[in-house]
Amino acid sequence: MTYEERAARGRPPKTATGIRPLGEPARGRPPGESAAVRPREPGAPSRAPEAEEERAARSALTEILEPGDPLAGRWLRELGAVPLLERLLGGCTGPPRSTVPASSRDRRADAPAPSPPPREGDLPGLTAARAAGLRTRAAGVVPGRRLARIRELGGRFLVPGDHEWPSQLDDLGDARPVGLWVRGLPDLRRWALRSVAVVGARGCTPYGAHTAGSLAAGLAERGWVVVSGAAFGVDGAAHRGALAAGGATVAVLACGVDAAYPRGHTELIGRIVRQGVVVGELPPGEHPTPSRFLLRNRVIAALTRGTVVVEAARRSGALVTARAAQRLGRFTMGVPGPVTSGLSAGVHELLRGEAVLVSDAAEVIELVGDMGELAPEHSGPVLPRDLLDPATRRVLEALPGKGAASLRAVARAAAVPEDEALGRLYELHALGFAERSAGAWRLAHDASGAGNLRRGGA
Repeated sequence: MTYEERAARGRPPKTATGIRPLGEPARGRPPGESAAVRPREPGAPSRAPEAEEERAARSALTEILEPGDPLAGRWLRELGAVPLLERLLGGCTGPPRSTVPASSRDRRADAPAPSPPPREGDLPGLTAARAAGLRTRAAGVVPGRRLARIRELGGRFLVPGDHEWPSQLDDLGDARPVGLWVRGLPDLRRWALRSVAVVGARGCTPYGAHTAGSLAAGLAERGWVVVSGAAFGVDGAAHRGALAAGGATVAVLACGVDAAYPRGHTELIGRIVRQGVVVGELPPGEHPTPSRFLLRNRVIAALTRGTVVVEAARRSGALVTARAAQRLGRFTMGVPGPVTSGLSAGVHELLRGEAVLVSDAAEVIELVGDMGELAPEHSGPVLPRDLLDPATRRVLEALPGKGAASLRAVARAAAVPEDEALGRLYELHALGFAERSAGAWRLAHDASGAGNLRRGGA
């Protein structure tokens, strides 16, 4: 297939009137957002031609290269997106002519002939088997087709250098995403600046689901963005908790952002698209694989200030996220569970290392938040006997648990003079702790249970 045929197949559908087709999402400015911070859509006229050429090349590279491949990231860093795409396509010189500005096409007219498909040794670390696989993938690429698809969905494709690009992803080095396919109106960069990942087991217990939902709701109520992977179990509970609190949440998918995976979360992912942000490294139409789930977790770890693991077995993808966060210098936290539960064994292993134990949103924010955002100190209930001064409490403790005692016996047991013991006993009598009967003193046994208060009971 020639380059022009590929380009023709990749052009987005047009309407005769130019009116937005029925069912196509509107692209109006979100309520309350100014034009100064509104993310520009791919292809906007105000962008430089070179930037849009770079965007189109990176979008095509997401179809050819697997996410998180450091070797491919090295090629991209050393060659640049457009030359690398030309090398991989081997005969196709980049994005379709309809998407390349005239000035760029003029420059291309004098460019040298396109290079042949990649072979072993053409790129650093490229083996024969891998070169064959890249050629196979590159043969199916229709430049511009996925960009047209994301526009139909009302989404956008972000690349490094965009105003909305989360710069913390650069900490991944050569494993940084080639680009991000995004659906949802909010600014991803701003949301990621104040975000926490909540991850855990897919087959979580009711305890895990309740804890994840409560934790996410508490974070959302305090203005933090909850990031997770939209999977069953802890991930889904975290997203629902944030949405139920009217807060913000981001779902990082291991497939194209046009698909709902798992299928059982179709409604949930739809809600996140409308109220939050859905992000993916893979272009629309791509399906998830086990390896892509694990590679997706590094994006969750890098995007956020810290990662909280609620429930995780010893072999769990949530632990992959936590360890990636540790390597990146992010905070790693864990919520403990029963020592008899296998789903808490992985969390406890993290807590034996560098992870920090947390039990609620306030403790998470104390760790990842700004200076002064401290969690409240926890203490047991204050009992009435705690309010007594030490001498009076000592006289109270001198009264026998059963029966009565004389004034002399109470004074001897409390090690105080009889006059002082008598004064303290009358004070205890007024407060309902003691009573006098036939010249002796005993603990009061009324409906308030004051007798138990002597020993710290309720």
